[in-house]
Order: sequence, then C-alpha cells, then structure tokens
Amino acid sequence: MSKIIPFKAVRPTPDKVALVTCRNYDDYSSAELAAWLSFNPYSFLHVINPAYMHSQKITLDKRFKGVAHKYQDFKEEGVFMEEDKPVFFLYEIQSKTQSFTGIVAGTSIEDYKNNIIKKHEDTLQYRVEYFKDYLHQTGFNTEPVLITYPDNLELDNWIVKKKKQQPIYNYSTTNKEKHQLWKIETEEEISWLTKQFENIPELYIADGHHRSASAELLYDEDKHLGNENLNYFMSFLIAESNVKIYEYNRIIRDLNGFSKDDFIEKLSEYFIIKDKEQELWKPQSKFEFGMYLDGNFYALFYKQENKQPSILENLDAQILYDKVLQPLLGIEDLRNDERIEYIPGKQSILTIKELVDEGEFEVGFMLYPSDIAEIKALADNNLIMPPKSTYIEPKFRSGLMVYEL
Repeated sequence: MSKIIPFKAVRPTPDKVALVTCRNYDDYSSAELAAWLSFNPYSFLHVINPAYMHSQKITLDKRFKGVAHKYQDFKEEGVFMEEDKPVFFLYEIQSKTQSFTGIVAGTSIEDYKNNIIKKHEDTLQYRVEYFKDYLHQTGFNTEPVLITYPDNLELDNWIVKKKKQQPIYNYSTTNKEKHQLWKIETEEEISWLTKQFENIPELYIADGHHRSASAELLYDEDKHLGNENLNYFMSFLIAESNVKIYEYNRIIRDLNGFSKDDFIEKLSEYFIIKDKEQELWKPQSKFEFGMYLDGNFYALFYKQENKQPSILENLDAQILYDKVLQPLLGIEDLRNDERIEYIPGKQSILTIKELVDEGEFEVGFMLYPSDIAEIKALADNNLIMPPKSTYIEPKFRSGLMVYEL
C-alpha cells in the first residue's frame, strides 16, 4: 500500500513560468549559464546559483542562505505564488520523439524506510549529507524524485480524460519541449487518486536516490520538531512503461599498460570479438558491448558459458566491470577514479569517437540499456546497480514546482 498526499505547492505565476523554469544547473555550460543569468532576470538559475558561486570563498552555510534569500526575493516580487490548499498535479512533457505524463505528489518517508518505495542505486554519503544540509538551510526542494508505478489501465484512462481539460500551464522551452500542467484540486479527485495508489503495493525510484536519502536523513534529524512536511518528499510518479531508459557509456584514459593487441587478446577470453572497422556500431541486445579503440569499432559478444544465474552478475554494466574495467584496466572505484568518465546513451556514439580520437581517452565502451524489469528485479532483491548504469528520462524542470519544508 503506497501513500501519496497533496501538498501546497509554490509555483511560478502563469505569465512567467516559461521564463522561470530551467534545466538542471549542471546541464549548462559556463557560457550558457552566464547568458541566462545576464539576460533573463526571472530564471530560477538566479535562485540556485548562490549555492555554486564562490565555492572556495564562502562557507556552505552562507551559500545555502544565499539561495534561501534569493528564493524569498522571488516570492516577494510576485514571481512565485502559493496554492491556497494542498493539491496534486498532472504534468506532461512533450519532445519531438517522446511524451511523458505523470503525477506530482508528496510521497511518504515511512514508505521509503519500509521498502514500499524501492531503490536500485547506491548513494554517496557525502552527497546525501550535502543535500540534507541544503534542504535544512534553504527550507525548500524543487527537484522531485522520479518514481515509477506498475501500468494501470484505470489511471491511464483517468489521465487521458484529465488532459482534455484546460491546463494551468501550457508553454514551450528553448530546447523545443512543450510542457503542460493540470491541477487536481477537487476532494473527489484527490480522494480517488489517493485510493488508486493505496492499491499499489510497491513503487520504484527511477531517478533521485540521493534526494530521497537526503529527505530521510533530514526527517531523522528533525522529526522531533513536529513538522508534517518533513514526513514526505516531492515525487513525480509515472507509469513504468512511460519512462525512457538510456545506458551510460564509459570512456577510459589509458589501457593500464597493455598494448592494443594484448588488450584485445585478454578480452577474447570472455568475448567473441568482431572488428567493425569504421562502422558506427552499438550493441543491439543484452550481453553485447561496443568498443572504440585506435580508430576502429569492435563488437564484443559475451560468451554464453560465462553467463551466471545471478541478476546482478548478468547485468551488462556489472559484466563490463567484473571482466574488463576492474581486472584489466585496474579501475576499482567507478565513482571516483579519474581515469573513467561517463557519456549518457542519449548522446551520439560519435561523441565517444571524437573524445578518443582527440587523444585524452584511449578506449570507449558502449552498453545496451537496461530495461525496467531488470531494474525492478534488482530492487526487489535488495541489489544495487554499479554507479552510472542508467540515464533515465523524463527530467523535471527546476523551478516548476517548489515543495517547502
């Protein structure tokens, strides 16, 4: 039984929403960031920028207080408005190739603790602590956790019907996405939607493991204060068939002392290797890997006799780590080793080719993306994927919705 609650969201006024919302801060290059901050006084980047500015010059406490003050400025200037009462929202993101629709709600810390909301990724404690401090000092969160629920025909039909109503937001962004938001505010709708989720036994985190872990930590530290808002964290709930899962590809700076021929010979112990020369080849199914090395693409097919009964050991990202990255290339720590970097599968494999050809990296590996069944199986068995195994869409825009603590 999953518990969701409506909440009193703070959100941009309809006339400013297209100007306020932004992509994740880290998605912007320095030049893009400077341009947005210079030419758009309403961008939510102005609110979150103090957390990143002068990082070596002032304390975290002062940086986070700068965010809180800027947020209050936006509220006082009428950029943001607050709902009169707790509500749910239905949110749709449309790109040229994909459409995502889900429900924005508060989800329960107790459900998270009791594994009703399940996880498949490990977290770094320093990042959890960092974001917990951010939440504590700023008093708000604007990045919901992306959570999937099993496909549900009743919910699907309700969503189709709801989308025929007039949205409260209907706007486009400079990356050519269309965004629409509907408010779910009647007692009848709120009660019906709450009951629908009560009938769902388990939910799965798709993206936002650090955010949910930080919310739990803040709850554990401050629950004695009796603040009801700390009992929940904001989530974007979406049917599992409506998420798009990409792989994270790997590029490595050197061959750990191996020559090209010796490295390929070592790989042949576990893989059937086919030289694809200049063909831009990427894996077509599970247990296939692409490699770009010394100007050529290679197809690596994992040998059947090496397959294991374990869900984790048969995960492509785990196979690459167990058979190649750790034993041959000497990469132990996938999160912190500076010899490895990650390229989201959404980007063209030409990106990998260019980075290797430029000489900063020596080899690139392309993986086949996991599917939702694989992710759920790992979560159900309390198993954790290797870091940077999945890049999952949709991505929620910062500043669209604020959950105040």
